[in-house]
Amino acid sequence: MKVKKGDKIKVEYEGTFDDGIVFDSSKNHNNLLEFEVGSSKVIKGFDEGVIGMSKDEEKEIKLKPSEAYGEKNPQLVQKVPRNELPDGELKPEMMLIVNLPNGQQMPVIILDVNDEFATLDFNHPLAGKNLNFKIKVVKIN
Repeated sequence: MKVKKGDKIKVEYEGTFDDGIVFDSSKNHNNLLEFEVGSSKVIKGFDEGVIGMSKDEEKEIKLKPSEAYGEKNPQLVQKVPRNELPDGELKPEMMLIVNLPNGQQMPVIILDVNDEFATLDFNHPLAGKNLNFKIKVVKIN
């Protein structure tokens, strides 16, 4: 049985950058990743990469930003008044969780900060990056 669109599958995975640094792994979560193929619950390249795989098959895929979290969008880098952010020490490269007007929370990266403003990057932290995955299909429903 080969994975096809509409199948519910469970996979083990490890995601790395081009330099080999691991950014995520199913082992870190002590849980397999479960999703319906073609339902857009995972990034496009990962979703398409599992199609045609068999149970217990292992595969490595390399994704360009367009197949993952997209390119960085310069319009998502914004200056925010410092008084709208949490009290305490804020430093460049620090990650913050901000509340959006619609009630959702989003991680942002601080690019620069002073007494008046902080420059925040609202792009997904993996935007603009090539992502590599080792995938093993463990279950197909």
